[in-house]
Amino acid sequence: MNKKTQTPADLVIRPRDLAFGRNMTHSRWWMGGDPVATAYLNTLSASFPQGERFFIDSVRAFRNTASPELQTQIAAFASQESIHAREHVLFNRQAANAGYDLSKIEAFVKRELDFARTREPIEQLAITIALEHFTAIFAHSALTDPRLLEGASPETQRLWRWHAMEEIEHKAVAFDTYLAATKSWSPFRRWTTRTSVMFVSTFLFFAEIFVGVREHFRQDSINTPRTWLRLLHYLFVKPGGLRQVMGDYFAFYRPGFHPWQRDDRALIAGLETISSAQYTAA
Repeated sequence: MNKKTQTPADLVIRPRDLAFGRNMTHSRWWMGGDPVATAYLNTLSASFPQGERFFIDSVRAFRNTASPELQTQIAAFASQESIHAREHVLFNRQAANAGYDLSKIEAFVKRELDFARTREPIEQLAITIALEHFTAIFAHSALTDPRLLEGASPETQRLWRWHAMEEIEHKAVAFDTYLAATKSWSPFRRWTTRTSVMFVSTFLFFAEIFVGVREHFRQDSINTPRTWLRLLHYLFVKPGGLRQVMGDYFAFYRPGFHPWQRDDRALIAGLETISSAQYTAA
């Protein structure tokens, strides 16, 4: 197992201080009138502001162990995540204005993260690399399959694609920080720690999805077996966002794994060509 980074030497992590949807009215079922897709993506968004802050704190705790190059990347990572949190606070407020009460979902996320903060700092960092892997593989899928955001308004699609682009760009910052912080560990200890934490984090991630989606279905008065079957179809059949990332998810458990073993910067380059006029500047 190679404990050295595989991050491209010419990678540049660039925070893009953009703002989205400031003058947009958020419809209740903003995903093309689909309450199931809306419930799933609203649940993800409800977790982002608190989650991004946890990620920043856990990585910053080890910046003194990082090389100067990695310290620069950590600073850019923190800046990107802070802007993501800001934009999803607004997005969540728009969901609330459309009639959803997200307080129970946010409280559940807070309880999960409060528990995570009781763990040792290195475990908190391992939680971050696990969840950052989720965001990176979901981001790749969102940028390669337009069906995953089909039905959303152009402005909302730009928000989620911008977020996805930056998640790919900084996908290895927490991982490389973990490598630097555990450089005195044996490869086996490093591997068992991150994979065991991923196993637990996966369970908690799906618990959060269940709680959040159930709360949306309850508020929409559609919390029925048929609606849950529709959710499974949406996630695993068409468009099948979770099905698409299963292989990438399990790659994390492989000894020697590194996020940049798949160099998907071409997806970022493709989005960078979008005219800035398509964004609402901050």
